[in-house]
Amino acid sequence: MSSASRDHQPATIAVTAGRPQRGPDQPLNVPITMASAYGATGELEYSRYGNPSWAAFEDALGALEGGRALAFSSGMGAVTTVLDLVGHDGLVVAPAHSYTGTLLQLADLESRGRIRTKLVDITDTEAVVAASEDAALVWLESPTNPALEVADIATISAAAREAGAYVVVDNTFATPILQQPLTLGADIVVHSVTKYLAGHSDVLMGALVTADEELYAVLKGRRELMGATPGTLESWLALRGLRTLHLRVERAQANAAELVRRLREHPALSEVRYPGFGGIVSIVLAGGADAADRVTRGTDLWVHATSLGGVESTFERRRRWKAEPATIPEGLVRLSVGIEDVEDLWEDLRGALDPVV
Repeated sequence: MSSASRDHQPATIAVTAGRPQRGPDQPLNVPITMASAYGATGELEYSRYGNPSWAAFEDALGALEGGRALAFSSGMGAVTTVLDLVGHDGLVVAPAHSYTGTLLQLADLESRGRIRTKLVDITDTEAVVAASEDAALVWLESPTNPALEVADIATISAAAREAGAYVVVDNTFATPILQQPLTLGADIVVHSVTKYLAGHSDVLMGALVTADEELYAVLKGRRELMGATPGTLESWLALRGLRTLHLRVERAQANAAELVRRLREHPALSEVRYPGFGGIVSIVLAGGADAADRVTRGTDLWVHATSLGGVESTFERRRRWKAEPATIPEGLVRLSVGIEDVEDLWEDLRGALDPVV
């Protein structure tokens, strides 16, 4: 399988990595391989160990992140595999505003005496570094979901690794187009492929990426034992989505920046959170939960849905989920800005905001 040069820019890598070798009558894309078993004595042997369709996606994502990628059946499958690295009673340091699925997994493991957890304000770098001194694993999200807090990945990574801890970064929001945590010192990158990487709200998948060959072998072995392997069609669709990742991220980011500029002037909002990059924006309605719910019911173009990172614009009030941290405002609505025309997005959103002033 061909691989893009590491000297290429991310936009080029997204298009060229994970392609078949060139030649007369060769397909430009790796075909879907529907197989549960392979002929004996080869490299694959059995479908839980690998599939050419996974390999193509993994090659492309690994090239984008600067490491070797492993595809999983879901983002939570990838998260579970990483947390399985932590020994009994090991300490995991994580953002207080992590993705709820991650927080629920941490809480479950801690309730069973499997690990210890310390939740921190990820923007307080000194406090995170101090908490990492006894950690087995430091989990970072940057930006966080849905508070959109940004971590100093390089500083925290250097301190945590010096203390002997693994550093993991959930890069789902930023994507490798905007941020490559392995180059900043992280050991493992986590992705919910479901979101921006696949990008069309039709795939459930996760991924891990590492530049450490020994760690890669351990993670691959855990995937094989735990069975959190992706579907062949999902892998093919994810790679197809990845080809336009740079275009979608650029358009969503441009739309988000313009919407933020206008939203900051709207009287219905008490706060607009935006880290300055990416396509995710969080707004806080001055009228609280009731006003936020009215906004999410008041649009035609924006879709009220819990996922994000697709070509379509979606939004939701996050505290409607019981597991969302109490420190997230009741009136916070997370916007996943899509690639539609920004004027249409604004008119639709403004039409829902104006009545709740």
